[in-house]
Amino acid sequence: MKTPWNVAALAALMAISASAAEPKIQVALLLDTSSSMDGLINQAKTQLWSVVNRFATAKRDGKRATLEIALYQYGNDGLSAESGYIQQVVPLTTDLDRVSEALFKLRTNGGEEYCGKVISRAAQDLAWSTAAKDLKLIYIAGNEPFTQGPVDYRVAVKSAAERGISVNTIFCGNESEGVATHWKDGAVLADGSYLSINQNAAIAEVIAPQDQQIAQLGQALNKTYVGYGAMAPAAVARQSAQDTNAAVASPSVAATRAVSKASVAYDNSGWDLVDAAKKGKVKVADMKDSELSDELKAVKPAERQAFIDAKADERAEIQRKINALNAERTKFVAAEQKRRATQNQTESLDSAMVRSAEAQAAKSSFSF
Repeated sequence: MKTPWNVAALAALMAISASAAEPKIQVALLLDTSSSMDGLINQAKTQLWSVVNRFATAKRDGKRATLEIALYQYGNDGLSAESGYIQQVVPLTTDLDRVSEALFKLRTNGGEEYCGKVISRAAQDLAWSTAAKDLKLIYIAGNEPFTQGPVDYRVAVKSAAERGISVNTIFCGNESEGVATHWKDGAVLADGSYLSINQNAAIAEVIAPQDQQIAQLGQALNKTYVGYGAMAPAAVARQSAQDTNAAVASPSVAATRAVSKASVAYDNSGWDLVDAAKKGKVKVADMKDSELSDELKAVKPAERQAFIDAKADERAEIQRKINALNAERTKFVAAEQKRRATQNQTESLDSAMVRSAEAQAAKSSFSF
């Protein structure tokens, strides 16, 4: 006769396993891409890295959190009516270059903005964590009444809340108008935050003396990546393209992107052997030549692990330099922002997202 499972012991074992698991922060960004939202899209693509950098500092029980971001667009006539003018652009992923690439490809086109429906889709379709203590956040941004569309926003928001997902609403316009059009109500129902921004405002930018050197070091990091598998060639090209997009946007965007690349949030273990080996996803010695890049094929099999270890050391040193420079940059930016504090400051998408995330993090035992 088999010994029956001790249910209490099994439950305790599962609880210990859950507590030991790497904590997650999952963010679904739902952007209105109708004709009036060019300013919102511009803020999203240029401020992604400042959001990443703030979330990269998040810890729970002393452990750094893994950051996953998903992207939806809604309210765009270029999308099908059958879909409700909604598209999942990127699922929840740690591949932040993929998110950046998608943001730079977004184009606005007038349409019907169905807030309830896009919230419902994101809550149901994405691979949300089942761990109660993980931080699960939806941010929906737009400027039309929250009540539009075939799905009642109250039903959609409450359904998300039942899955442990906080819905945060960002109204692009006057705060009181957002209240009147039920954007605040949508946030309150899911224990989220209601925020308002001027998506078309010119955001005051601080150019720091460290920006250029940080950006150059960020590009130098690319040489420490060793691709593997079918995804690698496209991923390598994407990484370089997002460096270019950031540099074209401004020196400060290029610098904040480089800081992201030096953080734990920038995880490319799906195509880079250095990250993959560090996370224990692959063993270099067990890999077939067909899975390797030409660079690594040229290395003798017995020397390949040492080659990856050397790349890891080189990367760590560049990241150390970036973080040291960023410490100086942070002080400079803070002082300059303090000096400008008397000027009229407009909240932007990144500051709204970070402010609300910090307010909600404590409920899931996270600290920033």
